[in-house]
Amino acid sequence: MKLKFPSAQTILFIIAGLVAIMTWLVPAGKYDSLSYNKTSEKLERSGSGQTTELAANQETLDELGIKIPIENFTDGSIYKAIGIPNTYKEVESNPQDFAAFLKSPIKGIIAAADIIFLVLIIGGLIGIMNLSGAFDSGISKLASALKGREYLLIILVTGLVAAGGTTFGLAEETMAFYPILIPVFIAARYDAIVGLASVFLGSAIGTMCSTINPFSAIIASDAAGINWTTGLLGRVLMLGICLLITIVYIMRYAKKVKNDPSKSIVYDQKEELETKFGFDTSKKLDLTGRHKLILTVFTLSFVIMIIGVSKLDWWYVEMTTVFLVGSIIIGFLAQLKESEFLAAFAKGAGDLLSVAFIIGIARGVSIIMDDGQISDTMLHYASGMTEGMNRGIFANVMMVVYSGLSFFIPSSSGMAVLTMPVMAPLADTVGVGREVVVNCYQYGMGLFYLINPTGLILASLAVVNIGFDKWLKFIMPLFAILVLVTMAVLTVSVYL
Repeated sequence: MKLKFPSAQTILFIIAGLVAIMTWLVPAGKYDSLSYNKTSEKLERSGSGQTTELAANQETLDELGIKIPIENFTDGSIYKAIGIPNTYKEVESNPQDFAAFLKSPIKGIIAAADIIFLVLIIGGLIGIMNLSGAFDSGISKLASALKGREYLLIILVTGLVAAGGTTFGLAEETMAFYPILIPVFIAARYDAIVGLASVFLGSAIGTMCSTINPFSAIIASDAAGINWTTGLLGRVLMLGICLLITIVYIMRYAKKVKNDPSKSIVYDQKEELETKFGFDTSKKLDLTGRHKLILTVFTLSFVIMIIGVSKLDWWYVEMTTVFLVGSIIIGFLAQLKESEFLAAFAKGAGDLLSVAFIIGIARGVSIIMDDGQISDTMLHYASGMTEGMNRGIFANVMMVVYSGLSFFIPSSSGMAVLTMPVMAPLADTVGVGREVVVNCYQYGMGLFYLINPTGLILASLAVVNIGFDKWLKFIMPLFAILVLVTMAVLTVSVYL
């Protein structure tokens, strides 16, 4: 009997079990933390079950060994509690038993309710769009317009998504793009992997090489005590190099698949995926005025979401509301009956229910580790590895350390505020700028993000019905190339 690679849900349950076992083996520990209370206008130090108020001035930070301007706290740039260097201490162990393991996916689903509802509402919107017929007509028109120049689709999608990633951290929001764009790529005679890669890798490379992303580059620089423009040119160059390599890699694979569909990694699923995402390209569908209006409303939903996130400090509640309102407007424009609207919306949301469960289970892994209090222990061990190293070795080891930590702390902003006050001073001990640590944090997290099961890749694959083993077969050559390029760039940068 042929063994089948486990599903995304099973992989995450196995990881959750292993992390629960780790809480029995790894000592529990905590750093004291520091945060700013806007109401009292005081700094608050928490540790050993006590909270102490401190004066919110630079002298206090200097005494604590935190080389960060006080303004970064008072103006809200650093909005989460940060770890205080050299305060790590072991605490009473809190190992997670079998009952905690069983509860973790439920806790994770509750904790991730914001993104889960965003995914389900987007699914409902897709269901309404499919019923309206505007999708099929629009894709038919686009396929005709791109005939002979389908490669432009790869360049445009990957480039635009990367632009969103590097500027405002476009990541979770891309979950909405797969059901929309995969049919376009299939209509262009590519496979679902090409569409998935263009969106996912565009986001991954953009966030890995964040330039003005407030959730990554800016908050990490603030927490490291440097201006976010320090090292910006290097990150811009890195973005250009990695994006070019990625687009060329996708295009080479896409050309191979187009010339010979049997070369597709998902060839055994060709019929299944084309049934799910494709449509009869031989049929010429008219793009009516009503369809154009519906597609305009649909597109505006994403434009408004992007403007809201990047300019108006919107987050999941506002984003989800935009898509819900968009669904209702499109339902009116398509002249759907109430019963038709509700049935299509529920079916669309149901199609993404498995994705929602994956997101919740992944969040549950983080909850097990937080409850077991081993996150800070991992950070403490990691920080101790790099003291007094050669500069080139330091940069590369730091990148690997951040890759490993991102398995346990997949949130970029959470990683920044937790680790930077501890890791950034290590740069001083080896004679390199603190921007090197910021870059190592971004590149390390970004590289591992390509294959990190506690990140978004399993949820993304679930939308497209592609197994993690097939993704690994596709991505590993590119992953190896990007790792080597990143190591070379980091090594050269510390000697310039």
